[in-house]
Amino acid sequence: MSSALRCSLICVGTLIYGFNVSVDGYIADADGNIDWGEPSEELHQYWNDFERETALSFYGRRLYELMSSYWPTADKAPDATPQIVDYAQVWRDMPKVVFSRTLESVDWNSRLERGDPVEVVRKLKAETEGRLEVAGATLAAPIVQAGLVDEYRIVLAPTAVGGGLRFFPTLPSWISLRLVENRTFPGGTVLLRYEAKRD
Repeated sequence: MSSALRCSLICVGTLIYGFNVSVDGYIADADGNIDWGEPSEELHQYWNDFERETALSFYGRRLYELMSSYWPTADKAPDATPQIVDYAQVWRDMPKVVFSRTLESVDWNSRLERGDPVEVVRKLKAETEGRLEVAGATLAAPIVQAGLVDEYRIVLAPTAVGGGLRFFPTLPSWISLRLVENRTFPGGTVLLRYEAKRD
């Protein structure tokens, strides 16, 4: 049996969309600020471990540029915490697909993709075993709307920001979810993990 046929029969990646979210549903405020979601050491370690087990991550141009301007050398900073040192290594090594029509090239174990995100994610989800992640609300919006997300990880920060970039886009219909985990972190941050109901 060819590897392509075998994968078509057994490979089904689990697509996860997760972010730090204000209690009123935003991942960034109206000015694009995310400082209100500063993680505790324990929460930072949670995200480190999540990314370490991620087989493939999808990025839009803006978030990729933000991440790649800091994380490739963050572990070299004299004040870098153990969590930052760890995450920098994880981020550099993690396979990434970056969607952009304007970037000429990408680095840090990334590949550039100019195709339709919904179709590309659908194809790679079918071809990849393990955990896949969609990073960033703008890229996630059409993927969520297409029903491709299997799990949502909402990390609620105890802050209301009043407006900005929403975690969920406008939806064509309800998404029924099943709570599979909740966990409280220092400072009152709460993780809510939901699976999308397929039945």
